[in-house]
Amino acid sequence: MGKVVSGQGTMGPMSSSHPHLTSPLVVGPLTLRNRVVMGSMHTGLEDRSKHLPELTAYFAERARGGTAMMVTGGFSPDVEGWLLPAGSMMASRRMADKHRGLTDAVHAEGSHILLQLLHAGRYGYQPFVRSASSTKSPISMFKARALSSRGVERTIDHWVRAARLARRAGYDGVEIMGSEGYLINQFLAARTNQRTDSWGGTASKRMRFPEEIVRRVRAEVGPDFLIQYRISVLDLVTDGQTWDETAELAQRLEAAGVDVFNTGIGWHEARIPTIVTSVPRAAFVDLAARLKQTVGVPVIASNRINTPDVAEQILASGQADLVSMARPLLADAAFAAKVAEGRADEINICIACNQACLDHTFANKRASCLVNPRAGRETELVLTVAPSRRRVAVVGAGPAGLACAEAAASRGLAVEVFEAEDEIGGQFRYAMRVPGKEEFAASLAYFSRRLDVLGVPVHLGRRAAASDLAGFDHVVVATGVRPRELDLPGADHPMVMTYPELLTGTRRPGRRVAVIGAGGIGVDVSGFLLAGGPGLDLDGRRAHGHSTDVEAWKRHWGVTDPAVDRAGLGTAVLDDPAHEVHLLQRKTTSIGKGLGKTTGWVHRAELKSGGVQQYTGVTYEKIDDDGLHILDAEGAHQVVPVDSVVVCAGQESVRDLADELAGPGAAAGSRVHVIGGADVAAELDAKRAIKQGVELAATL
Repeated sequence: MGKVVSGQGTMGPMSSSHPHLTSPLVVGPLTLRNRVVMGSMHTGLEDRSKHLPELTAYFAERARGGTAMMVTGGFSPDVEGWLLPAGSMMASRRMADKHRGLTDAVHAEGSHILLQLLHAGRYGYQPFVRSASSTKSPISMFKARALSSRGVERTIDHWVRAARLARRAGYDGVEIMGSEGYLINQFLAARTNQRTDSWGGTASKRMRFPEEIVRRVRAEVGPDFLIQYRISVLDLVTDGQTWDETAELAQRLEAAGVDVFNTGIGWHEARIPTIVTSVPRAAFVDLAARLKQTVGVPVIASNRINTPDVAEQILASGQADLVSMARPLLADAAFAAKVAEGRADEINICIACNQACLDHTFANKRASCLVNPRAGRETELVLTVAPSRRRVAVVGAGPAGLACAEAAASRGLAVEVFEAEDEIGGQFRYAMRVPGKEEFAASLAYFSRRLDVLGVPVHLGRRAAASDLAGFDHVVVATGVRPRELDLPGADHPMVMTYPELLTGTRRPGRRVAVIGAGGIGVDVSGFLLAGGPGLDLDGRRAHGHSTDVEAWKRHWGVTDPAVDRAGLGTAVLDDPAHEVHLLQRKTTSIGKGLGKTTGWVHRAELKSGGVQQYTGVTYEKIDDDGLHILDAEGAHQVVPVDSVVVCAGQESVRDLADELAGPGAAAGSRVHVIGGADVAAELDAKRAIKQGVELAATL
């Protein structure tokens, strides 16, 4: 369970509001200054040694921000374990020595760091993949070849070598990746291990592989080097492990030398979401608590823990000893320090959108963060103190304007914000009303608080004209977008409404609804309609599976107790949708194809389970009392009988002010900048808008 250390000393302050989260803990040979662990996330900086200075800056900033211990992205013990061709690997002294600068920088900031050792097995995107048996995963184009008995031994030896090299590189320990469906999971599950030798055939024999890895690594590195093991406590795939098997494995690994267990949820090929924003916070912490009752070493809770209050509750209730947060520390590198300093309300909360982190990782791009575009770019997107206190007017308090204003004010510039509406947020005000996207409200709370702390005047309900902006050195036009009007006979019919009218409750839809436009907004609106709007049902849960109630969410997705159903897979119990939804688009491609890689499949599954009627390749003809008239993909006339039509047919930039400021003498002495939706009104892109706002602020 770890030993609690009393007093502050060099450990940093303990927060009166979050005393458990900020208290130190002895874990194996290490004394951690608090309970915050940064979980592993592959950033794309691990694969080439030329990026080590950037990776160093990335981790050093989070160490400086108070994180007690961090885990790198996965490094393979050998070529066969590569995630990508020529991917990250720890296999030579030369490689290890190059990491010394990174580990020294982390230690200089009072933090600890572990090297994650990850063998991709059949998940590798390269032709040398090996696994327990010859199988092909649904997420790689390459079929794995089975490791021979000699190959198994050789792979274990490579793991030991990698751990030895990690110690040489100055790491405080290693995390052995035994979760998420990678090679160790592939040995543990009958799903992927059809061996009949001493490494398969029974659950006990399948456990030998991770057990031997841990035992031999411990023998090599000695007692003063931390071994953290990421254990899958819920596989969520057919023929995965039962809870009894997981418990036995944990006990055997503890006896073999594990100092601390980190918990992992679900294989990458599982068809149940585990980390997207619609997953309730701390949805799987009950399994960390159960593991904690099974072993005598500390246990780390993980998955959808993104606020200090949630983390504190987990620790205070004794469900875990530490909390792992990867994406939340992309969003705010100073998460732990802000908690310790009593500034938890200034934390930039991760909204679990995955758009700039995991979606980038799976597209072989550098990972960053939608709400913090500096993540992964610490050496190039630097917010230095401004050389003079120049005046900056930011017109528009949507995501782009808010990000620009906050970043500019943090540099010491004299910023004022003008917003035509009575509240900040822009398109985020609509997004946060979509069931499963409530987290977007946290971003607006962050910006509101930060602008207040920075002393930025925010003029609400004030539509700025060019004459209001005289005397500012810079004028940033971030006036956003407006919904594109429908050019169609009957567009003014009483049944027609815009998506803002629907999402804000200004207009109420009928029972049968047609949604025109199946981009991201159209899909979100469909989810909103299925769930019956932003409110909760009387029993505290949303219709159709969107819920902050963990048990209701699990019922909807068929997640059960792995002690009852193998791997935690049960039968989904679907609520009746609140509306009959018809989702239409002009494009002939399948609906949802352009959504994010890690989240799109979830939305598509929700549309299917909600019985949404999907139309592609349509031509809109008119709207009348009978409903929406269309030509289908074959050119046949069809009437979609509905009571309401919601228009999600794109947006137009609101550029009135930008055009006015471009006139002769309209902004004399001011430099005018146009960002966000006012600049480009393609399908709403908060990632681009916030990035553009921060990048501009860095140059003012």
